[in-house]
Amino acid sequence: MPVFVEAGLWGLLAGGMLLVGAVIAWLVHVPQKVVAGVMAFGAGVLISALAFDLVDEAERGGGLVPTVVGLVAGAAVYVGANVLLARRGARHRKRSGGQQPSEEQQSGSGTAIAVGALLDGVPESVVLGLSLLGGGGVSGSVLAAIAISNLPEGLSSSAGMKRSGRSAAYVFGVWGGIALASGLAGLLGALLLDGASPQVVAVITAVAAGAILAMIADTMIPEAVETEHLLTGLLTALGFIAAFAISRA
Repeated sequence: MPVFVEAGLWGLLAGGMLLVGAVIAWLVHVPQKVVAGVMAFGAGVLISALAFDLVDEAERGGGLVPTVVGLVAGAAVYVGANVLLARRGARHRKRSGGQQPSEEQQSGSGTAIAVGALLDGVPESVVLGLSLLGGGGVSGSVLAAIAISNLPEGLSSSAGMKRSGRSAAYVFGVWGGIALASGLAGLLGALLLDGASPQVVAVITAVAAGAILAMIADTMIPEAVETEHLLTGLLTALGFIAAFAISRA
């Protein structure tokens, strides 16, 4: 199987966990404290994968300067795009409570939330595709981190969408589309960067890592702290430890 096809399938699998979370949120009432706790755990998992896999690999492959440049660029682009989307109604797109506005409350918020979900999901799949370029197969720790974090993301955001009165067609359409886009992002990441210099791969990896780190701080941790503030730190640490153990297994 061509590497880029494999990358696309792994991206689709990881993105598909968002859809799984959406189905759970739509069919089952999950207490907000449980959602927030899983979100905190997922944030810790992603932070560990960033520290011990993505950023470390980028620095070893391309050097410190390209890695730092990529991290700053990725975080800056994400935050800039997130600010614009927040003004159009997507500020609370990962919240499970009643913070998300309905279309009646803010026209265009549905589109903004969908675009915001895409903004959150694509960088993760790009790094999955890049992890295959070394010839050693997909990074198990990165795949596990993305899959574990995507489940509570889809669950929390979909619970909020349901509370704001959005239809099942909208909710499943958004997450189904994001899953497909994640597969495409993984495919393109491997296809377009196959044979690229280590410095270029390092910059792209670091850009994605910077965007993911900004996403954790801007959207995942706030949801966890708001509802599960007493245990957020512990659950995040447990997620970090779990991902670290996977990467060293």
